[in-house]
Amino acid sequence: MYGLLCATPEELAALRARLHLDPKPEVHGPTRVWRGRHDGEELVLAQMGIGKVNAAAAATLLLALFEVEALICSGVAGGLSPDLPVGTVLLAERLAIHDYGRVAGRRFTPTASGKIPIGASELTALPDVRPEVAVAFARLEAVVAGKLGHPLRRGGIVTADYFLNCAETRDELRARFAADAIDMESGAIAQVAEAWDRPLYVIRTLSDLAGEESHVTYGQMALMAASNSALCVAELLAILKS
Repeated sequence: MYGLLCATPEELAALRARLHLDPKPEVHGPTRVWRGRHDGEELVLAQMGIGKVNAAAAATLLLALFEVEALICSGVAGGLSPDLPVGTVLLAERLAIHDYGRVAGRRFTPTASGKIPIGASELTALPDVRPEVAVAFARLEAVVAGKLGHPLRRGGIVTADYFLNCAETRDELRARFAADAIDMESGAIAQVAEAWDRPLYVIRTLSDLAGEESHVTYGQMALMAASNSALCVAELLAILKS
């Protein structure tokens, strides 16, 4: 059984349009979960809500209560690279939380999340995903590339508990981590998946170029972005089944 996660109503609607889900969800605290099937395979879809805490709680719920074999996170993200247009689908081959660490001398130093920051090495590069995830994404890229009408790329995603509305910070994150996008959930799900020794597949479509105007363009592009990600999820499920 696969466990799917999304955050927003737009992301939920896009996935519901692609998958065969029960009409009513189960309610587990703040998390709503729909049981369903796709191409004969059982799955559960959780609307986790926004942010790292909601994401980690929902991922743990799917792993503990539903005993899913793998996690798939689908949705939108803010772009960090000016070379990637809005609508680009990003398959995360590297990802991490970047707002976890220590502050000393009025300077924040990011470190690997989930470990004691004191004395820890500075986080300077995003860890690679598991080998089987990279292999599946390479196959997905070959299958989906001509179906989207938008670019499809493999790249890096950073996660933080804020909506990025600052071009200077965008450029700093791009330069420091060679990251292509930023979101508010994927890194937290990755930490949970690693703790449970389960693979995580993160598919994010760029709804905006994170910067001064991102709060304007996000709303205009969120539906399209969510739909692109959902199409890729359906194709990924077929690849994992095979």
